[in-house]
Amino acid sequence: MEIFEELFKNATLSPEVRLKYAKAAYDKATTLENSRWLFKTNLQLGHIYKKTGDLEKSFSHYIQGLREAEKQGDNKRIALIYSSLGTLYRVSEDYDKAIKHYKLGINYLRKGKTKSDSTNLAKSLMNTGEFYRILGKYDSANLYFEESAIIFQQIDYLMGTAYTIGNMGLVHAQKGEHQIAKIKMDSASAILEKLEDFYPIAVYDTYLADIYKENNDLERAIEYAKHSLKIAEENSLKEQIRDANLKLSELYEAQNEFQKAYFHQSQYLIYRDSINSEEKIREIADLRTEYEVNKREAEIALLKSEKRTQYIIFISMAVIIVLLGLVSFLYYRNSRKRHTLNLILKERKEEAEAQRDQLEAINETREKFLSIIAHDLMGPVNSFKGLSTIMKMSIDNQDLKDLNNIHKVFDKSISNLSSLLSNLLDWSVTQQGNIPYHPEKIELKLIVNELEDLFFNMAEGKQIKLRTTVPDQAYLWADVNSVKTILRNLVSNALKFTDNKGQVNVMAEEQNKFVRIKVQDSGIGMPKHKVDLLLNEDNFQISQGTKGEKGVGLGLQLVKEFVKINKGKIEIESEIDKGTTFHIYLPKYEK
Repeated sequence: MEIFEELFKNATLSPEVRLKYAKAAYDKATTLENSRWLFKTNLQLGHIYKKTGDLEKSFSHYIQGLREAEKQGDNKRIALIYSSLGTLYRVSEDYDKAIKHYKLGINYLRKGKTKSDSTNLAKSLMNTGEFYRILGKYDSANLYFEESAIIFQQIDYLMGTAYTIGNMGLVHAQKGEHQIAKIKMDSASAILEKLEDFYPIAVYDTYLADIYKENNDLERAIEYAKHSLKIAEENSLKEQIRDANLKLSELYEAQNEFQKAYFHQSQYLIYRDSINSEEKIREIADLRTEYEVNKREAEIALLKSEKRTQYIIFISMAVIIVLLGLVSFLYYRNSRKRHTLNLILKERKEEAEAQRDQLEAINETREKFLSIIAHDLMGPVNSFKGLSTIMKMSIDNQDLKDLNNIHKVFDKSISNLSSLLSNLLDWSVTQQGNIPYHPEKIELKLIVNELEDLFFNMAEGKQIKLRTTVPDQAYLWADVNSVKTILRNLVSNALKFTDNKGQVNVMAEEQNKFVRIKVQDSGIGMPKHKVDLLLNEDNFQISQGTKGEKGVGLGLQLVKEFVKINKGKIEIESEIDKGTTFHIYLPKYEK
């Protein structure tokens, strides 16, 4: 029996193979009337049938297992069955019974003191957290997941730890915290793939497809949904086959690939109806079994009374026909109701999603605008810091004439800052939920001259030579506010990462249909991998300038976004200790 146990508990085997060995072990235990093995085999059969979607057989074996556990008076086994029944009721969406059984199981398990008791307690806590996650009670879910994770880590249970990490990822996904959700689910999948436990991987891949869909990366979303479907089909996971097909149908519809969308919608309906109809099919099978019994009894009774036998057969057939007709009618009526309800729910879902998308777009734009204001103010503030350094030198030297000159420069800097704030505030008034793009003819030299004035004090404070070389006839076709923001950020960063007595150059030249703007510094430079990271990832890298100036990489994110909005492109050349050059290509004004 121990060999059978090793086989039907082996997660690396397919559900079909595990089911085969579990049935063999169950038959052997029944023959031997061994209560301990009857409990184990019924428990495993319940698990396997649950995973393959046969919920009725799963329930039957769990109940048989509970009877054996109660005979033995084993609290740990009673708790294990209650937890398993809770999971089964959750799958069938009977939430009241589910939470009742989860809590019954946890109460029994808290009495245990062994490592095995801790393992089962952690599993039950995790399942309870999953139940609360499905109900949308995310705070309660996290409380159970966190307690579960602590126990799994204490007993060094790798698979349980992976499940808990993945389930926390699901909570973050449903709360809209996509980045941390993706990290947690990818981490969990990596562990579970090594353990060859594919059921949760298929679930996580479906959620990851949702995340990429919400981020408008439909290709990656389809890739994850296909992977989920592949795993589910290879392991006969009916529920995940159903869910993956539904997800692919939605994704292909979003890509206007309606033929593929229709195919996966059809597959989804087949598996959905298959799972929902199994209970009715089994009821009909039970009726046919009853009929066969009655028929055999009638044949025996034929020896006593042929007339009585004919009467029994007639009544039996009539009952079967009536019941079959009733079942068919109820199934047809329920299908119509489901279809109508699904249409109503779909319309309401689409309305809610449209409203949610609109609100998210407005909030995202507001957050971006506030970030732009905060970041653009750093340039003038750093300029004041440079001016402060010069003032201190003049005070130490008691140079009143120089202080008078500094006062004039100070007034000019305040004027520039006031102008910058006015531009930003005027821009905010014009926004109606989107960052504006109003292309016009722009004389680049005027903007560069403004920048030279704006950053004069900052450059002077670090004794940096700020030079500009822009042709008189260099005209852009772009949004003027975007261009100013791009150049302000690049020049500010160049000054920040250039040592004292260094050099920053701003140059421009025409190239085909573009004007190439170069912002070149002799600063500290960057390694190639960091350049690639800045160009390819939408993340923020915390860095400090040569004078300890702090930044989180927001400026470059703004530059990349505004260059994209203005139909341009960006290139970066950098070498450690030699400096960095940003190449910005923006459309040239053409008559």
